[in-house]
Amino acid sequence: MSAEQTSLIFTWTFLAAVVASTGLKLWLSTRQMRHVGRHRSAVPIQFQEKIKLSSHQRAADYTLARHQFGLLAIAIEVLVLIGLTLLGGLQWLYQLTQSWFGVEGVANLSAVTQSGAAALAVNPSLWSSIGPVLVFVVLVTAITSLIDLPLDGYRQFVIEEKFGFNRMSVRAWLKDRLTGTLVAAVLGLPLLAIVVWLMKSAGQSWWLWAWAVWVVFSLSMMIIFPIWIAPLFNKFERLVEGQTRIKVESLLARCGFASNGLFVMDGSKRSSHGNAYFTGIGKKKRIVFFDTLLSRLTDDEVEAVLAHELGHFKHKHVFKRLLISFVFSFLGFAILGWIMQQAWFYQGLGMTPDLKQAQGPALILFMLVLPVFLFPFQPLASFFSRKDEFQADQFAAQTSSADNLVQALVKLYDDNASTLTPDPVYSAFYDSHPPAMVRIQKLLDLKLLDQTQQDPHAFSHS
Repeated sequence: MSAEQTSLIFTWTFLAAVVASTGLKLWLSTRQMRHVGRHRSAVPIQFQEKIKLSSHQRAADYTLARHQFGLLAIAIEVLVLIGLTLLGGLQWLYQLTQSWFGVEGVANLSAVTQSGAAALAVNPSLWSSIGPVLVFVVLVTAITSLIDLPLDGYRQFVIEEKFGFNRMSVRAWLKDRLTGTLVAAVLGLPLLAIVVWLMKSAGQSWWLWAWAVWVVFSLSMMIIFPIWIAPLFNKFERLVEGQTRIKVESLLARCGFASNGLFVMDGSKRSSHGNAYFTGIGKKKRIVFFDTLLSRLTDDEVEAVLAHELGHFKHKHVFKRLLISFVFSFLGFAILGWIMQQAWFYQGLGMTPDLKQAQGPALILFMLVLPVFLFPFQPLASFFSRKDEFQADQFAAQTSSADNLVQALVKLYDDNASTLTPDPVYSAFYDSHPPAMVRIQKLLDLKLLDQTQQDPHAFSHS
């Protein structure tokens, strides 16, 4: 089979995958909207004494608003993908950046560098090798980010604002985006430069070295992020002395969990959503509570929520997920190492680069195409994630209280306007956490089982 025939087959395969995944996304979203809309008028019986009808309807309306906008976002995402690939957008950008790095451009850069005007001590020969790739990748990333910017702004200042969640000003939102961009540049550009250099100089096994660099970078970020990056966006203060701290420290002692501190994050300055999470690894582990969470939950409920998070730690869910991510990234780098040498891969996606200078197109095309082909596996990832959540809930019920966790979850569902009636098919496909009714019922069953084990005669028939 000729390269032209192979590239044509790949083009149609890619198009079929795009159509199938897009159609599936639209179908699932419309199912979710119909199901939530049909159940908007009545609170599920399990929650009728705890959640008002007005709150239930607000959650339904919030879900509908997000999914209605999501349909537009899906359409834009597909148009951008096709525009960059099959309609020649990437090819045009590639030729543009190549023209910027002609002989004259490299000579000018060398002169500037040697004159001392650029204080970065850039190696001209190295820059002439990896510079075009870096600029191409950065340019494509910048364009896609700019396209997403108004979509993100609409979510924040229209949808989140309408339902009372947004607490950010436009200025603060823009500052966050600028800070995030600068952090991504400081951390991402050196990483990208190393990977590109390996692609050009490490031979056929470059991808193995690049994967090793990625692993080291990922582990380093788990240490760096909570200490230096997260404080750029939020203020973190030690949890003050008091009953909440006593409860938390007692739970940590019972579970044998050592942390590097208990912190409260000022999440309320951006949103009224509440949460709690672990961050860091090893001795650098931190426990972080949103101030919005602490303001709504009782000390017993906070303990139960933390017990759930500790359940993930005790069952080694974080370690397992990290290990799985390294396995899949290994496979991803291996596939990229092979596919970047195949002319049909580029031609089938609307590009015709010189294979010796195709590092930039290979990276961008791979990042664009991979999610399309991995989308059918989303339900599998969701299934295992929900399995972990059930395990963490069971641990919380055993070490704290099923009742307290139920009460905390109900408050969080209410405060975060989480729908209590998701479509089962949509939920099975996407949701990383079990549906509210299923999760609450499991906890109530655990409570009943525990009571039965403690007093076997309490529920026996006379």
